[in-house]
Amino acid sequence: MSRAVLTRVLGVACLFALAACAREPASRSHPLALEAGVPIDNELMAYLSMARARHHQANLEEDDNLPTAIASLEKLTVAPRPHPQEKTPEIEEVLADTFARLAELELRVPDVTAATESVRQGLLHATEPSYFRGHLLEVGGLVEEAHEASLRDAGATAAASAARKKAIDLFQQAVNVQELVVQSSLRKDAASEGGSK
Repeated sequence: MSRAVLTRVLGVACLFALAACAREPASRSHPLALEAGVPIDNELMAYLSMARARHHQANLEEDDNLPTAIASLEKLTVAPRPHPQEKTPEIEEVLADTFARLAELELRVPDVTAATESVRQGLLHATEPSYFRGHLLEVGGLVEEAHEASLRDAGATAAASAARKKAIDLFQQAVNVQELVVQSSLRKDAASEGGSK
């Protein structure tokens, strides 16, 4: 699910950018623009392309060489970002989704500590209600679920119960965020239909 969504996000961003490229050359002084008005230039396009390539590498490696798949995504999280003085929504979304996917792969190792940190880092890139924040909270719930199982196996019943409660809370937070996202979309659609009459 995460892989498909990232591919769509990157694909849409790149398609808008490439369509704009056909109309005029990109430069820092003459940026292209997405539908939302976010400046798109060669540097951002290169970053999005690199991100997509890193995820493709992880796709190919994850079944046979999980550490290499994880390393590919880790390289993306520390790669230089274009225009670091600006907060670019596309980059923030890519990083949020990359950290969510990292956490999922780290759970397969299994490395609950690393997965917990990946979720924490991802949430720093998705601070407002969005699909990406909701997905990170969902993955956080999975991490706590795995934590509960390892604690229960170790005989730490009280700690396992606390991890279970935390998992339930994170899943509920994920539901709350995604409901907000859907309701916001429905309100915009209703307003748009009302305005077009």
